[in-house]
Amino acid sequence: MQFPIASVAPTPPTSPPTKIVIPDLVSHCDFPLRNNRHRKQASTECKQWLFRGGNLSQRKRDAFHGLKAGLLTAMCYPNAAYPQLRVCCDFMNWLFHLDNISDDMTDRGTVRTAVDIMNILYHPHTYKPAYRVGKMTGDYWRRLIVTASPGAQQRFQETMDFFFQAVTRQAQDRENGVVPDLDSYISLRRDTSGCKPCWALIEYAYNLDLPDEVMDHPIILSLGEATNDLVTWSNDIFSYNVEQSKNDTHNMIVVVMRQYGLDLQSAVDFVGRMCKQAIDRFCHDRKLLPSWGPELDRQVNIYADGLADWIVGSLHWSFESERYFAKLGLEVKKTRVVELLPRRK
Repeated sequence: MQFPIASVAPTPPTSPPTKIVIPDLVSHCDFPLRNNRHRKQASTECKQWLFRGGNLSQRKRDAFHGLKAGLLTAMCYPNAAYPQLRVCCDFMNWLFHLDNISDDMTDRGTVRTAVDIMNILYHPHTYKPAYRVGKMTGDYWRRLIVTASPGAQQRFQETMDFFFQAVTRQAQDRENGVVPDLDSYISLRRDTSGCKPCWALIEYAYNLDLPDEVMDHPIILSLGEATNDLVTWSNDIFSYNVEQSKNDTHNMIVVVMRQYGLDLQSAVDFVGRMCKQAIDRFCHDRKLLPSWGPELDRQVNIYADGLADWIVGSLHWSFESERYFAKLGLEVKKTRVVELLPRRK
């Protein structure tokens, strides 16, 4: 991969910045933004499912309302039927819940949670999970496997395993204050993002049955990787303000600042250019898709459309959600100016 550093020179240190200007990624993406007609019903029932028996504080409940994970799911799986959309919505809320609790975990706690969840994924009818997050896993997984193809199920299981291996490594880095180099960060981030299981859900949501020789083709893998990179790298830009206020170093902006000696705005611009290159890479590779015959080509196009929905849906949702910009998302989308939060002591 080529990194866009040629036009950036290190800037001498000055007083700490008080704001950043984020790149205009929405205008760079011309994919149609779509929404699922079952969004409201799925969002409402999913939040009831998430809150049931969770003893979540009102503050955490409010945060999940502001998260709008149901909207993200509806924009990323716009043509899914209600039962499939509901499972995808449950998974998305579950994944954000897991992300929130994993931020406070040590690597040992992450491993315990991973064992519980992976056991229920491989033994859904016999394993008795120890933790609530494992019980929730069993609930959506038993609904998913009713119609998901064997290949989609296997890809979901394998990529969830990769996810837990990566977040365990991330927890170790966080404990030790390690900031990885850019190549290592990119490799790890593709798994900590949780995107790969979401790609398996595209197969599930649209009742696709794609053989391994198709899903393992270099162009299919490259399309998934480009989508993963855009979603996760743009997320690093959008989440940077909140993360820097918590002194969290697991962010691409922090990585490139340290590796290339860039000031904050230059690092934001750097990551922004990489995001635009990821969108361009997706568009370029989609034109190179080979043919596997009429029926498989039809399914592959649905899968590629699903990845495109994730690119455009995640970009727009990031400003609708209150997760990154509180209630200022639409204003930030227009001005692209983010006022930096004070750092916690």
